[in-house]
Amino acid sequence: MLLRVATVAPLVVLAAVQLGVHASPSLSDGLGPRFEASLARRDGEEHHHHNGAPLLVLNETEVTMYHAPTPPSYYTIDWEDEGYQQSHGGLMIVHGIFMCLAFFVSLPVGIALRSVKHAAHGIATISFYTFCALGCAASGLYRKMTPNMYEGSVHGTQSYLIILVALSLSALDIFAAARRIISFLRGPDRSPGAFWRYVIKKEQLPGTSPEYSGIVADEPEEYDSSKLPRDSVELQRVSLTGSDDHPDDHPNSHPTEQWAHAVHRHHRQYSTASEGTVFGSHSYSHSQDTLDELKSGRGLLPRRSFLNRIGRAAFAVVERALVIAGFAQLLVGIVTYTGGCRQNYVNGCLAHLIKGGIFWCYGLLTFARFLGSFADIGWSWNISPSDNAYTAEFVESLVIFIYGATNTWMERFGANPGDPFTTKQIQHIGIAVMFCFAGLVGMGIESKRVRKWLASSVYTSSSDPRDIPQEALAEPQSYMGSFNPFPALVIGVTGAAMAAHAQTYLFQVQIHELWGNLLLAFSVLRCLTYFFLWLGPSRSILPSRPPTEALGSFFLACGGLVFMFSTEEVTIAAMRRGRDDVMMFLNVAVALTCFAFCWTLFVVGFKGWLKSRKQSPAADRNLA
Repeated sequence: MLLRVATVAPLVVLAAVQLGVHASPSLSDGLGPRFEASLARRDGEEHHHHNGAPLLVLNETEVTMYHAPTPPSYYTIDWEDEGYQQSHGGLMIVHGIFMCLAFFVSLPVGIALRSVKHAAHGIATISFYTFCALGCAASGLYRKMTPNMYEGSVHGTQSYLIILVALSLSALDIFAAARRIISFLRGPDRSPGAFWRYVIKKEQLPGTSPEYSGIVADEPEEYDSSKLPRDSVELQRVSLTGSDDHPDDHPNSHPTEQWAHAVHRHHRQYSTASEGTVFGSHSYSHSQDTLDELKSGRGLLPRRSFLNRIGRAAFAVVERALVIAGFAQLLVGIVTYTGGCRQNYVNGCLAHLIKGGIFWCYGLLTFARFLGSFADIGWSWNISPSDNAYTAEFVESLVIFIYGATNTWMERFGANPGDPFTTKQIQHIGIAVMFCFAGLVGMGIESKRVRKWLASSVYTSSSDPRDIPQEALAEPQSYMGSFNPFPALVIGVTGAAMAAHAQTYLFQVQIHELWGNLLLAFSVLRCLTYFFLWLGPSRSILPSRPPTEALGSFFLACGGLVFMFSTEEVTIAAMRRGRDDVMMFLNVAVALTCFAFCWTLFVVGFKGWLKSRKQSPAADRNLA
């Protein structure tokens, strides 16, 4: 939405210009064209009113001065215009249901089944394409019987491109299945049971390489406590910590007693978030131990070639991106059906939908982290059981940096060459620059190399590192986690700024205050998460599930949804229909967010249930 910026003065009215509302003629005449020019420089040439206080009632005359009349849409001919009873809106409902089942049920279930090499993955893939075919058939039939109400719509073209990407991934699956069938036919055992094990369940054929052929291998197996060697977590760390103690120092002690003393001395000094000690050249972290085991062939994962790992990672990223693409097409489909985002509404509409959608997805991913997703790489506020070079805060800072770097120059979209910068543009560019440089600071804080450079300040020019006791160089417990406040900072400042964003109408002001305060609440709760984890860092590889993150993720996702609702076109449509009620908007957003959280819980829980079936009963009891 092309937002206009006005000065809110509750006690003194700075200006009043006659634009469909009553104003003082003498005051407006005294201001003259110079003042109107200053308002144009401040607000730009888009829809705005020049009063200090926001308006309470929609002024249709003013709206039509800056925006073309709203044209009919698929929604109006299906549900509002005369003769709508003979329309075919039911086909569009069928289309939406089937496409949602395809991208938000079958696709996530298929991804989860692939992660455990389940034989039902093929069934999930078939259901995905079945739902897509039924949805496309309903849409095609609807278009045949309904006139084109949105010229230049790209919803259909983009949807077919996304399905084509999905087909390309399935083609790689088919190619990999064909290779398994050929290997099976060349093998000595051709029984139906062997076909089920080696072709359908994708088990390793006898006498073949353990490395899966092709890039369509399953995703890297997540942490499995039942497969973790006992000496790779605690005993190996204890042996490293007690490596300076010789058996001769305790000639009468039992080996178990020596191990217990070593555990007492250890105190979990080594961290997966950094590198053992700051300067100790012989200190090893758990990540290094695990990496050494992988290199020596004793680790959890088979050794793979570099290109194979790149191919597997790219395949997994593209497959998961299809879910995000499905959500984007859902938004574009709603816009096309309701006839929004046309003419000079388009820039503001895209800004609200894209940015609000980012916060929405960010909230769902944060809730998935709370549930335990990405615990295998230490992103669930736990100790990483594997070698992970990047923390979740680093990825958040990277995304924030990219967001700011791109939006810095995109804020001038719609401006003519040589136009002066308006106050609104300066406001938004300032937020984008904050994102850019705060993201850089966040990435720098997460860099292990930068941390070592910063830690070198503990030395003076005359001190010798060899004179400092090794215990004094051990990392503090806070190094076991990442405490990076900059992602929360930029989101909190953005929320506070947008809560104070001036608007034409009071309802628009209230909606912006609502989602701005929701983002600010996420920032406060994320800081509380860091506060409590700083006091008691996680000592387990299991997800710690801070309750502040459950609440923060909810506020973040709900704020992103209200962000999308605050589009100028939506708020004006609500005022025209008498639906300009902030409580209604909030309740709808909360209801949809709760529904989405249930979907997230189902997806994460279903994947966890599949993985638990591969573990031993003892491992299940330990994890529980």
